[in-house]
Amino acid sequence: MKHLHFKDNFWNNELTSTVGYDAIIQYHNEGKRTCKEVEDFMKARAGIEEKYAKDLLGLSKKVCGHNEMNKVHVTDGYSFGREEMEHVSLAHLHLAQSMREEARKLEEFREKQKEARKKIEQHMDALHKQKASQFKKTVDSKKTYEQKCRDKEEADQNVYRNTNNPKHIEKLHAKAQQAKLNAEEADRLYQQSLSTLGNIRDEWQKEHVYSCEMLEKQANDRINFIRHTVWFHLNLLSQQSVTSDELYEEVRKSLEQCDIQEDIEHFIILRRTGDKPPAPLVYENFYSGQRTAHATPPPPRMPPPVNR
Repeated sequence: MKHLHFKDNFWNNELTSTVGYDAIIQYHNEGKRTCKEVEDFMKARAGIEEKYAKDLLGLSKKVCGHNEMNKVHVTDGYSFGREEMEHVSLAHLHLAQSMREEARKLEEFREKQKEARKKIEQHMDALHKQKASQFKKTVDSKKTYEQKCRDKEEADQNVYRNTNNPKHIEKLHAKAQQAKLNAEEADRLYQQSLSTLGNIRDEWQKEHVYSCEMLEKQANDRINFIRHTVWFHLNLLSQQSVTSDELYEEVRKSLEQCDIQEDIEHFIILRRTGDKPPAPLVYENFYSGQRTAHATPPPPRMPPPVNR
């Protein structure tokens, strides 16, 4: 299949029309805005990643499960892998830096294309003005030429119509001769103007083809650069997800070692207070205690020891 190109599809039948060139420039202006939008998106996303990384780093300093009396691997799991979370935050910070770097490259690319396109546009705008100005001169010279030709024909007819008065005929001949000279001069100026317009048209046509080729190449480069930037951006996000999952996997492995019964027994062994319940209270008769008080005094009652 034959490929379509700018230089073959953006012409117009009117010599002074710039509709084809204007369509190409409009297309590039829209592409320039797309570049800026992608660039701003990358910068905004980098800002979000950077803030998330800092918040995550601060969160990794908090301790969870500090008072839980379980095995070490369980406590680490309850702490959500502080070390791993710190690494995740650093990975997000690196991701933000990579995004900013890609945004910077896109900005440089956009500015470089802008400068190159500016030179093309300035040259083409000058040619368009020159072509339009010369076209107007040519149209005016044609009108003048046509008017001088009509004046010559009228002067010639006046000579033929007036054949009686010799002096008057002489004047008419002089006017006819002058009208002829004026028509010939107007013809020369008209042809000269037309030739100049033809030269300008040839130069403009050549430059239009060149501009189309350069602008098409710019469009090709821009689309390819944006495609690469977005692709790389997605690769960064995918890699970040893989890195985070690998770090979280370490926490999951720790949690997989959790044995509920073992943790409960660990707590019991560490903090048990005894294996016998207290004896039930016995009824003591007040009077029975008084009768025996004279015989043998009861030993002093001390509070039971308390382990704290």
